[in-house]
Amino acid sequence: MREELSLESIPVAGPWITGREIECVTDAVTNAWYENANVYHERFERSFAAYTGRRYAVALPSCTSAIHLALLSLGIGPGDEVIVPDVTWIASAAPITYVGAIPVFADIEEETWCLSAESFEGLITSRTRAVIPVDLYGGMPEMDRIQKIADRHGVSVIEDAAEAIGSEYLGRKAGGFGDVSVFSFHGSKTLTTGEGGMLLTDDKKIYERVLFLRDHGRRPGDTSFCNSEVAYKYKMSSMQAALGYAQIGRIDELIQRKREIFSWYQSELSGFGGIRLNSEPPGTKNSFWMVTAITDGELDMMKEDIIGKMAERKIDCRPFFHPLSSLPAYRDSDQAVRARGVNLVSYRISPCGINLPSGMKLTREQVGFVCDNFKEVICP
Repeated sequence: MREELSLESIPVAGPWITGREIECVTDAVTNAWYENANVYHERFERSFAAYTGRRYAVALPSCTSAIHLALLSLGIGPGDEVIVPDVTWIASAAPITYVGAIPVFADIEEETWCLSAESFEGLITSRTRAVIPVDLYGGMPEMDRIQKIADRHGVSVIEDAAEAIGSEYLGRKAGGFGDVSVFSFHGSKTLTTGEGGMLLTDDKKIYERVLFLRDHGRRPGDTSFCNSEVAYKYKMSSMQAALGYAQIGRIDELIQRKREIFSWYQSELSGFGGIRLNSEPPGTKNSFWMVTAITDGELDMMKEDIIGKMAERKIDCRPFFHPLSSLPAYRDSDQAVRARGVNLVSYRISPCGINLPSGMKLTREQVGFVCDNFKEVICP
């Protein structure tokens, strides 16, 4: 069976769409116009807020736009500093630059690959206005420690839960932390709307400011088209909202599938030396958005080599995120130069990590095939 799979291409990610989603999107295409234009937005937002335990939710076109609006709603702008883990997708940091603030790159934890609370605290200055902990690949940072440090220093917390729907920390779901939290519904995510995002908060003032800023600077319900500020066009379509609403109704099933896929990898790679997979420390639940393998630093092969050899076998993998401070977009900044000298965990782990295929429709046989080839590649 595994040999036959060599004829197929195995993608690194992909959604699980059923008749429920098709039915909701079809209804939105047919009926969500005019006075019904926001029906699915309201259903999706209400359901998502309830799932994460938040008071307010705003559906948006991307997680990046959600972080942008979060920063603006907190009054963060030129000259302010915002601390972000060095290892994450650039979307966690780019909006800091959008608002004219300075991204400050903190190190990550060895076990979870998430923001180090110790590194975060050591970087706080009089200019620090916010921190953006990232729930990397479905893992969770030490949110209680991070929140206590932030409270002590008067720093706002924006939880980037883009990759972690269904994860938990000390009994609270990802997205339930901080002044604001944000999610992504990109096509690769566990819950998808194709593209899209969500901003959540318990603060009414932040919520109202976000509603104002996302619609070209006019108040909700305004019919006079009287804009009092130059703002943004950040809205999700009805069809996307309908897809999201259908998927949030299946969320437990989707999370269980992700955890099942991870268990298959765990079983296949158990006892195979030289690698470690995503962690799930006591008190946490990992939704395992991307099954990630960190190879032993003593191996000669780096992530690019492994990914290339897996691609030859028609198996698509992704590199563990590069440190932001190493990217051409940031590497010449003072903060990036500083980070490259001190963020030792980030620079030790990143070259050795890859994301293995984690699509929602993977089969047990496909995972076995991936693992057989992965073993051959790193130990020829």
